[in-house]
Amino acid sequence: MLAGALIPSGTPETAITFAACWPWIIGSLAIVLLLSGADDLVPALICFAHKVRGGARRACESSSPAEPEIAPERGIAIFIPCWREAEVIERMIRHNLAAIRYRNFDVFVGVYPNDQPTLAVIRQLASVFRNVHLAECPHAGPTSKADCLNWIYQRMLLHEEQNQVRFDTVVLHDAEDLIHPDALAMIHRERFRYAMVQVPVLPLTTPLLEVTHGVYCDEFAEYQSIDMPARQLSGSFIPSNGVGTGFSREILESLAVDRHNAVFDAGSLTEDYEIGVCIHRAGYPQAFVPLARGERGLVVTREYFPRSTGSAIRQRTRWVTGIALQCWERNGWNGSAWTRYWFWRDRKGLLASPLSFVTNVLFAVGLVDFLASAAAHRRWLFAVENPWIAALCWLTMLLQVLRLAVRTVCAGRVYDWTFALGVPLRCFHGNFINCCASLRAMWLYTGARLARTPLVWVKTEHAYPNREALLLQRRELDDVLLGCGYLSQEQLAEARNNLPPDADLAEHLVAQGTLSDEELVSALSLQSGVPSARVDHRQVKLRIARSLPAHVERRFGVVPFSVDSGRLLVASRRVPPPDALEEMKNYTRLQIEPQLVTSRNYEELRRLLYS
Repeated sequence: MLAGALIPSGTPETAITFAACWPWIIGSLAIVLLLSGADDLVPALICFAHKVRGGARRACESSSPAEPEIAPERGIAIFIPCWREAEVIERMIRHNLAAIRYRNFDVFVGVYPNDQPTLAVIRQLASVFRNVHLAECPHAGPTSKADCLNWIYQRMLLHEEQNQVRFDTVVLHDAEDLIHPDALAMIHRERFRYAMVQVPVLPLTTPLLEVTHGVYCDEFAEYQSIDMPARQLSGSFIPSNGVGTGFSREILESLAVDRHNAVFDAGSLTEDYEIGVCIHRAGYPQAFVPLARGERGLVVTREYFPRSTGSAIRQRTRWVTGIALQCWERNGWNGSAWTRYWFWRDRKGLLASPLSFVTNVLFAVGLVDFLASAAAHRRWLFAVENPWIAALCWLTMLLQVLRLAVRTVCAGRVYDWTFALGVPLRCFHGNFINCCASLRAMWLYTGARLARTPLVWVKTEHAYPNREALLLQRRELDDVLLGCGYLSQEQLAEARNNLPPDADLAEHLVAQGTLSDEELVSALSLQSGVPSARVDHRQVKLRIARSLPAHVERRFGVVPFSVDSGRLLVASRRVPPPDALEEMKNYTRLQIEPQLVTSRNYEELRRLLYS
């Protein structure tokens, strides 16, 4: 597109030299950007052509073999590698255990021995939930994510041997993931035909002013809507997104044999991408499940991505290093024509990202100079007289507008149209991040190769969604009670038939003796992700019990009972609503953490409060 650059003020010879070189500079840049922009439209054209042909099947429409819904649930193992995730991993596991509408699964969490806070959290969770297991790495961390995954795999094998079970599918997730309730059922269904299944991944919505996270939203909306389906439609490899990927045991066992029991490549910074390449090369069928809306919104894995520019650059540096540089070194350009094309798509950012940022700078400075020249009634310093070059610039600009329109439509469909209107502005910030990441990746990769040192796992700070976001995906209490075996379908149906008007079903079940108070608390804890406790009221200090005003207990039904690591633990018979927790913050500087207790235990604490 037409743009401008900073012109050094100086001698006429300088201006003459620039005037002679500028058409060649802008012409060469326009040609490169035109080719890159046209290439960026190829995935959209692939999807469009498939849609016009009617889409016989797969990457844009999901189907499965006869009656997969009634097939028994096969065992699924969820792998979660951790390094210093004590702040988020407990909420992640508790929420997802409550939300997932699939029963036959276990969670294996990989932790390093020198990460004591995370170890303590996982040990506590494993003591509460029978399907949560600690997979402790034998050496200090961090190493690579792949190395951690390999030790989780070994822990799963030991669990299978000790318990005489076998998992059919392994699913990868991270410590900040919000797993959709229907995601495991979807993977289970698709595994009837495919050895690797990738569930879409999307960032959670954040305020418009969080521009860095908005860049992730824009790019992932386009990538998951167009690029991933286009890869499958073209018959090329499907890279794992690192989370929400289901692998058949046959694949992992085959990789274990080929790699001397190291299933995931510990030397790779992006083992998820490379394993997708290896699986395709081995001839196993892969599937990307297209974006589809279920009863609870889009069936996708959600998470927060880096929300500061520095964190985003560090994360993308790892992505560029692993995908563009390491994979290039390890796999070259081998494969079919379409595979080589997608290799090119994944690696061209090494050149395209810096050029895009340079173009943004030229555009901004050229616009300023254009306004200045109009005000001063002088000739625009960057005007191009050659009609061919001018036509190239206009064509490039139109192509970039079309590219932004495609991304805007994708963002509007996934999020909302108000958010999508910011795509053209966020693209400038995105180009800056990608430029810095590409240059930094080349610098670090070159330095590591010259020094012959390994590239290590770069940790990104993680955050987990607040309770309002989590409540959107939790299961109904009826479903939890049935899943835990506390009730049968017949008992539930009878209780509903005999339920008095305006009565609470759970309270009615307890009053009738069909459900014990302890079972109700356990089910509520599993449903909400709020931990349950048995508090010894004799050990509670009176000053802590009275740390909140008495009217708070009467209004919200909570009693403080302990202070731990900057948290005020409060007992409650039911999950306090978010507005109650917000109001309680007015009375203490400590972080308030509710814990569920039985009615009898609560009355013991309440009597202490009013003694």
